[in-house]
Amino acid sequence: MTLAFDSGAARGEELRAPAADKNTPFWWEAAPVRPLPRQPLAKKVDVAIVGAGYAGLSAGLVLARAGRSVAAFDAMRPGEGASSRNGGITSGSIRPDYATIARRFGEEKAIAIEAEGKVAREFLYDFIRTEGLECDFRRTGLFKGALGYDQYGTMARGAEALAKRLGIESYAVPHAEQRNYIGTDFYRGGTVRMDIGGLHPAKFHAELLRVALASGLIVHASTPVTAIERDVDGFRVATSAGTVQARQVLVCTNGYTDGAVPFLRRRLVPVRSRIIVTEELAPEMMARLMPKLMMTGENRQLGFYYRPTPDGRRILLGGRDSSRVGDPAAPTLRLRKGLMELFPELAKVRLSHCWFGNVAMHRDMLPRIFEKDGVVYATGFCGSGVVWAPWVGTRAAHKLMGDGERARTAFDFRPPAAIPLYRGNPWFMPAVIQGYGLLDRIAWWRAKR
Repeated sequence: MTLAFDSGAARGEELRAPAADKNTPFWWEAAPVRPLPRQPLAKKVDVAIVGAGYAGLSAGLVLARAGRSVAAFDAMRPGEGASSRNGGITSGSIRPDYATIARRFGEEKAIAIEAEGKVAREFLYDFIRTEGLECDFRRTGLFKGALGYDQYGTMARGAEALAKRLGIESYAVPHAEQRNYIGTDFYRGGTVRMDIGGLHPAKFHAELLRVALASGLIVHASTPVTAIERDVDGFRVATSAGTVQARQVLVCTNGYTDGAVPFLRRRLVPVRSRIIVTEELAPEMMARLMPKLMMTGENRQLGFYYRPTPDGRRILLGGRDSSRVGDPAAPTLRLRKGLMELFPELAKVRLSHCWFGNVAMHRDMLPRIFEKDGVVYATGFCGSGVVWAPWVGTRAAHKLMGDGERARTAFDFRPPAAIPLYRGNPWFMPAVIQGYGLLDRIAWWRAKR
């Protein structure tokens, strides 16, 4: 079939691209998201959790093992949202750079946030190992490509500083050595950090759900929370299955936050992220294109992230999607065009899967724990929830239990600022995405001068 692709330069060109075979997540092939048996609704619980993704299940596991009665409510099948739709890269990225965080929140906060990233990744890896979670995790390292030599110089200095400050194995890769890491000449060198890896996100959620249920957490699937009201005994949590009395409430929604928590909804903007996956590639081609089977990213506002699938036979590539409704073709074609710019020899390769899901962005762009009117929130992962959601969810659980040191985190501070005139309909996102695209084109022009 023939589909038109708008590159942003309005060239009117056409790109011949086969449609993806399936518009469901590739991850669901090995770990389908399944409904759970209906559970009777308890009249009272110690803690009610809204959301049963990575954060909600991680918090519920901690609380249930501590002897609390806990019920988690999910509006969909658990894991059906971002927990099984993401790229499975354990980046733990923080959107603002160190200097920006220091300017906004102070040098002490910036130092603490950077250091906590290292601790949060190690926490995740240790959790996978000690709990025996079978989720195809490998600490492969991550290569990040530079658009030009000036950008490469800045990134190289950043990699050196990271290694000195935190002891992370992080180093620059000059353009002459780039093909040892990634089979493309698109970049002008890049950097590597070896504390990052990849996992199978749907398997990770399924395993997390397994151990959480075994701990005594009750999960109510397809049971949306409709309202949370304070009363003398704690909270009345209204759901589609009835009302439960909870002594404490923890909200762990993110990109799928709805009207049940209007305070949070005015602060989180759902942004679509889309992913494509190739058909199986020949082993010799995979060896040329991804010789070290690393996770990969690039230094652009709307940059792509890509990786081999856990079996090493396909390439997965994702990026931002400016669409808001339906499933239009243009975002998929943008990703396919990006894939071909990186790897021209994939021009005729079929796509086996294409899908999208919501991440949540907000004005501070930092993961967050905060309390409002007695309700605790663990949210705002800004596209890096594989690392931050389990970490923040666990810290929030310890906060509810008053655990002091075990609850300590640099991300426990004031709520994100509300977005003016916003009540949950992100009408402005196409314009924002176009603006970021313009910044990328300017950066690309400067890099090529």
